[in-house]
Amino acid sequence: MSGGRRVSGGTGAAFAAALLLLAPAAAPAATVEVAAGGDRLREAIAASRPGDLLELGPGVHDGPIRIDRRLTLAGRPGAIIDGHGAGSTITVTAPDVVIRGLAVRGSGVDDAMDAGIFLEQSAARALIEHDQFENNLVGVYVHGAAAAIVRDNTIAGRTDLPLNDRGNGVYVWNAPGAQVIGNDISRGRDGIFTNTSRQNLFRGNRIHGVRFAVHYMYTNDSEVSGNVSEGNHIGLAIMYSRGLKVLDNVSEDDREHGLLLNYANDSIITGNVVRRSDKCVFIYNANKNEIERNWFEGCAVGIHFTAGSERNAIAGNAFVRNRIQVMYVGTRSLDWSVNGRGNYWSDNPAFDLKGRGIADTAYRPNDIIDRVQWSYPTSKLLLNSPAVQIIRWAQQQFPALHPGGVIDSAPLMKPPFSPRAVDTGGAGSGGRD
Repeated sequence: MSGGRRVSGGTGAAFAAALLLLAPAAAPAATVEVAAGGDRLREAIAASRPGDLLELGPGVHDGPIRIDRRLTLAGRPGAIIDGHGAGSTITVTAPDVVIRGLAVRGSGVDDAMDAGIFLEQSAARALIEHDQFENNLVGVYVHGAAAAIVRDNTIAGRTDLPLNDRGNGVYVWNAPGAQVIGNDISRGRDGIFTNTSRQNLFRGNRIHGVRFAVHYMYTNDSEVSGNVSEGNHIGLAIMYSRGLKVLDNVSEDDREHGLLLNYANDSIITGNVVRRSDKCVFIYNANKNEIERNWFEGCAVGIHFTAGSERNAIAGNAFVRNRIQVMYVGTRSLDWSVNGRGNYWSDNPAFDLKGRGIADTAYRPNDIIDRVQWSYPTSKLLLNSPAVQIIRWAQQQFPALHPGGVIDSAPLMKPPFSPRAVDTGGAGSGGRD
């Protein structure tokens, strides 16, 4: 027989219940008021428990600070966290942290990763909302924090540094599922820059006074939609990325390009409006994209399309009052219509005698002289010469003299839609509450 004592089921259950009664109860999450000044904020973080809410009173709270547990930092009106130029003002290493209602300023500038808020890879599902950022190198740096949300913030970058030394408003690096929604972003280098990431959503942001409003690099299977870019060098720069949805964005008065596609493949580009750029859209070595129902207006060049871009569907777009509708330098012949439906061209003088809404003759945006001057820019000196005028007259009389290149075999007689009005007040919220 064994020498050990056997405990009956009833006695064991009673003993376990007694232990539970004696054990200290888990402390509930607390709301802690933190006054400004000194080390009070750092001390409050060190003394906090996961789930606590720290309410920051008005005034300057000294940073830098590090959040290494699940907390909510909420600022009352006038609450400021100042990093005093040392590293990142707030560094988050714990998941599920919420930072809202604060003014965040004064990051360092010595390291390219210095930011107002720096989210490390372990800071998954962070929520940064209703904050104001100023005088930081990077506004919010999402460094691998999956499913982080940055929404409804005002982010103003620095202008006291050379352009290439400035940080981005929001930098997303390798952060699957991260979302940037409804922010007002200005100054700095790029508004939103994403690199080596996937499944991201950038929606409803207003971006002005930067280099590139949205800059995609090696970011796949993502969406950029409903954003407004005003007065930047480039609106949307989509580079080395695939599987994107670029929907319903507006670019106005961006100096160089409204939309740039460079090695952007297998993507849907629709519902976008570009007005008053040097080039409404520039397409370089971008393949298998659907470019449909976009509005390109008032640019020096409506669309600059280069060789190496293949199997793109370009139809249902409106090219309105661009000085040059199409600049195509290549040797292949391209038909920009899909299933018997092409694009609208404001300078197309054709008729529609059959009443189908489609012109009776094809539209050819370029002639021999156009191709000569793009290949040899100094030839522009001869554009008004009698010889050039004779060549253009001959092409009009004998269409077979036209070179290859772009042709719209089914041009539309009127625009297929009206562009939406620009909302300059930022976009609505989205994502996690």
